[in-house]
Amino acid sequence: MGTSEERSEIVFFDLETTIPFRPGQGYAILEFGAILVCPRKLVELDSYSTLIKPDDLYAVSVVSVRCNGITRDAVASAPAFRDVSDKIFDMLHGRVWAGHNILKFDCVRIWEAFAEIGRPAPHPKGTIDSLTLLTHTFGRRAGNMKLASLATYFGLGQQTHRSLGDVRMNLEVLKNCAAVLFLETNLPNIFLPYSWVPPNAARSCNNGKASLDETNIKNLQVDDKMEETPILESPGTFAPPVSSEGCSGYAGFLAPDEILVPSIRASFVPFYQGQRIQLLHRDVLFQLYCTGLIVRFGVSSKFFDKAGRPRLNIVVDIPPSLCQVLDACDNVSQKLMVDSGSSSGWRPIVNRKNGLYSPTIRLNIPIVTNGDVDIYQTEIYQKEAPGNAQKLVFSRFDPGELDSLFLPGTLVEAYFSLDSYDFRQNAGIRLLAKKLIIHSG
Repeated sequence: MGTSEERSEIVFFDLETTIPFRPGQGYAILEFGAILVCPRKLVELDSYSTLIKPDDLYAVSVVSVRCNGITRDAVASAPAFRDVSDKIFDMLHGRVWAGHNILKFDCVRIWEAFAEIGRPAPHPKGTIDSLTLLTHTFGRRAGNMKLASLATYFGLGQQTHRSLGDVRMNLEVLKNCAAVLFLETNLPNIFLPYSWVPPNAARSCNNGKASLDETNIKNLQVDDKMEETPILESPGTFAPPVSSEGCSGYAGFLAPDEILVPSIRASFVPFYQGQRIQLLHRDVLFQLYCTGLIVRFGVSSKFFDKAGRPRLNIVVDIPPSLCQVLDACDNVSQKLMVDSGSSSGWRPIVNRKNGLYSPTIRLNIPIVTNGDVDIYQTEIYQKEAPGNAQKLVFSRFDPGELDSLFLPGTLVEAYFSLDSYDFRQNAGIRLLAKKLIIHSG
């Protein structure tokens, strides 16, 4: 294809790797796949893929196989990385590199692999990370930024989690996203952002877990219908009002005694599926901060979202001052919804089902995807008395890790937002924890 200076092609590439299962263990490349793409016509010019035998076959764990389907037997007779390094170097060096989450994962693995065999690594003359690019330009229209979710959004089929198939899917996703953004930019009065979402959006594979089909959804039905309502996340195209500054010590969050109940109002704002309710205090978007919350029920993870991830939440007892504020939020929101002609039933924020105990609320702990890794969106801190709160760092997504933290009777401070939902004739306000401080002892 010529010298590196003359290489104008974009190389889309993807790796499948082992998944470390013990401390200090690294990733081993199991498959490399790449296509060369003409930057003027976005057509495939050439391709290359190969399985790769890791130095330690036992690194191919059960979890690894579940993710990409590549078994020990499949790579036992494959060439070692050293044997295919010349071809991989030639495909990559001096070209523009493209892929999904390549900056934090695939590029690093390539450089590590070349370092291990004592060879100079290939280097790009530019990079296109579609995860970063589309997060800023296309937003969360597909529900999350996983390649599988974006492909499902455009009806491109299911992600195979095999290198060559994934890079071709990545190219098609970029083409479709570019077309949509082109139309919205040049015909803004006709093609509104988030004006259409297919009914099967955001049903994707999560690290090898099958997406929820109708059979699985039926198996997850429960008496507490509130658990079935999804968290509808605003894609962020429409800028919200500026948050107010409270005295809670966390910008934009107000304590219950800072809220003037008559100043709470609700309004509709554009949303990618139509419109949604937004709660305001003195015409400013507000979020709440409250101390003295006591855990009634610890972390629940038995229900799942559309991407197959657990819906994590805790149930806490709340003081009367917070009850009053949340009841007011319910009242203005429900009235707005009824006045709009909606026939959905309203589910109150505060649970008063058992009159022998204090009222409770459910604080949800959202999960977001960082590349191909699921992480807690909620910041979780632990505070020893006396002393400063220490932020807890979790090495992996494991709801079981939270069980010992949120024991019944534990005292918690919470910073949370109020997000509306209207799903399957059930509407209400869901509380999303932004920051939780656990008081030890």
